[in-house]
Parts: sequence; structure tokens; C-alpha cells
Amino acid sequence: MSKAVVSQLYDSEVFRMACKQFDSAADAINLPDNIRDRTKYPRRCLAVSIPVKRDDGSITIFEGYRVQHNLSTGPAKGGIRFHEHVTLGEVAALSMWMSWKCSLVGLPYGGAKGGVIVNPRELSLRELEHLSRRYMQEMIHFLGPDIDVAAPDVGTNEQIMAWMMDTYSNHVGYLVPAVVTGKPLSVGGSEGRREATGAGVAYLIKHYLIDMKLPIEQATVAIQGFGNVGSEAALALSQYGAKIIAISDYTGGIYNPKGIDLKKALAYLSYAKVLKDFDGGEAISNEALLELPCTVLVPAALERVITEINAPKLKCKLLAEAANGPTTNAADKIIEQRGDIEIIPDVLCNSGGVIVSYFEWLQNRQSYYWSREEVLSKLTGILDKAKASVEYQKRKFKFSRRLAALTLGIARVAEAKESRGLFP
Repeated sequence: MSKAVVSQLYDSEVFRMACKQFDSAADAINLPDNIRDRTKYPRRCLAVSIPVKRDDGSITIFEGYRVQHNLSTGPAKGGIRFHEHVTLGEVAALSMWMSWKCSLVGLPYGGAKGGVIVNPRELSLRELEHLSRRYMQEMIHFLGPDIDVAAPDVGTNEQIMAWMMDTYSNHVGYLVPAVVTGKPLSVGGSEGRREATGAGVAYLIKHYLIDMKLPIEQATVAIQGFGNVGSEAALALSQYGAKIIAISDYTGGIYNPKGIDLKKALAYLSYAKVLKDFDGGEAISNEALLELPCTVLVPAALERVITEINAPKLKCKLLAEAANGPTTNAADKIIEQRGDIEIIPDVLCNSGGVIVSYFEWLQNRQSYYWSREEVLSKLTGILDKAKASVEYQKRKFKFSRRLAALTLGIARVAEAKESRGLFP
């Protein structure tokens, strides 16, 4: 008889949220007790101290983490987050969602995630490079093309991935581009990787609007978070004919019911680094943006922004979760009871990034590179298949779309663990 485990190591609101999602899905598919905890809890984690010599000569110790949730289906895969509010529990939850996401879309990966408690905007370029290289140095025996493949996330980018790849390659003595994805093209990056997550979000929004019989040319879109994912989603949706009426970053947002000039916004962002004081519309808070009347709401920033407080006030028809875990369990229940909002759950909605990361890893290992058209064509093919499987699961069992997606991902991981057995 299996004895349930209660993990204290990762305990946090976001980890409990991920566990509650797992429990609901496991109950729905009657997952046997003897496989539940093995499928639910992370396989292993590493916490490291990262000393960085600052430009003024002082030394600052930063704390970093890497959590590998599942190694039963292939190398672990997941981003590295540089953010001042990173916690071990958050990283563990994100690694869980990565497991279900990779499994849902059929990738030969387990889930992982990394993070460093730091505000990267407060570091010089030299300090950021030292932090990135030292993080990788501390993780050398924990990462690798056949063990755990890292990628960019909040607060990290192509350049940071290049530094990390170079650090790993110098350690082993030869070039290993497949140790990270999301790299610059010049060092083994993939065409289409930069826009992959946002383009995937936009593609799924377009096709769900078709299902809902809502013309995308008449759709209005509000996007919370105008980083890589949010901006690329905005550009793709605009090209499809949708009107982007609101965008935001951590400094606040801009609302313009006539439509925001995205080229102007991106040019301003490139110069000013933040959206604050951009004159393309009226200023709006991140909280108010979520409650704007719109066809599509896209939370593309951090987790747990849609709560039981604002869920009753949402005025969208489609909620597209470009961020990981943006909707709390309590908010999810409220939205389901309302019955007037369709949700594209995060494990499906933002899977374009890890799909094209997989393509980059494949190209690195083969030393054979594809065109942007090939990459995006293969991406949409996988998204179509994943969407169809989620909709079939939803109809067959009368599940919510989130429950359908989670049960598919979790069942596949559990099946792999069951097939491999338990090593004594």
C-alpha cells in the first residue's frame, strides 16, 4: 500500500497550486496510488551559492536553483529565470508544468526549471555575464544534452544562453551547442526560436476563435506582459488582423481602444527599456488591464495574476495563458462556473517555445539546420495535433479544457514510469 508523501522542501503557494492541479487530474483518470507520488513530486533539485565580483570590487552572493521534475521520458528540459522573487517552490512548480507540457505535445523530455534570485536590471553587462557563467559552472554535472537542457525564461535571453553554452563547452573541452536552447543563430540557435512561444500562442488563439465562430479581424486583444512572448504574440495576432488594445510590463500598461501602434511601442521599448511614459495610449495598471472588455485576454507575464478577486470581473471571451500558471485554482473554479469564457490552458497555449527548443536541440545534435519556414511548419503541425487531442479528451470525458490537457500529459508520464518499473 502506497503511503502519501507531503513535500516540505518546495512548500509555497504556487507549488501547492501545481500539486492541486495534479491531484484533480490524477483523480479524474484514477491514477493508481503506487504511481501517484512518483509522478507528482520532483525527482531532484540543486541549490547553489553564486559569488559575483561587482564592478565596485565588492562580492555579492546570489542564490540559484535547478529542479528536475521528471527524467523518465528523456532529458529534463526547462528555462532559467533571473528574477528577484524566485523561490525554490516556484521553480519546482514550473518544472512540474514543463513535464506535463512536454508530455502533452509528445516531446521526448521530462520537465525542469532553474532560477536565480536577482534583479538582472540592477547588474552591469559584465556582472550579468559573470552571474550567468558561474550559475552554469555550479550546474556542470547536473546539466548536459542527455541530462538536462536549459533555455531562456523571465529575465534571461539569447546572450545569457550563449555565455552558459560557452562555459559548459570550455569545461568539457569542445563545443556543445545542445546543452542549451534559445541561443543566437551564430552559435547554433534555431530559426524561429525567438518568436516560437508568442507565435504559437497567436496560432492557437486564431484557431480557437475560429472554433468559437468569432472573426479574428473583429477581435480585440489585451496582453499583460510585453516581453519576448507578449510582444511576439501581439505582432502575430496583429498580422492575423486582430486589434491590440492594451499592453503592459512591470512598470504599468497602455490602453488604446483604437489599437496600439506595435512598431512604435517596440521602438520605444528598445530605447527606454520600459513601457512607462509611452504615449501610444492612456496609462493603465496591470490589474486594470486584466479587467478590460476585450475578445481575448493574454496573461503573458508571471504566475497567479488571475485570482478569485478579479476572476468575476473578467470581460474577455477567450483567456489564452501565455504565462505559466497565471490562473489560480480558485479563479479557475469561478471561470468554469461562469461558463462564458473559454480557456487555452498554459500547458498547451505556450508550448510553442519548448517545441522549437526541441527542434533546436535536434538540429544541434545533427549539425543540420532548417529554414524558418520548415521550423514554423513543423511547429504548427505539432500544435494542431496537441489541440485535437485535448479537444477529443475534453469531449470524451466532459472535462474542462485544462483538466483534459493535464490528464493527457500526466497519464503519459505515469505510463512511462510504470513501464520502466522501479529500480531497487
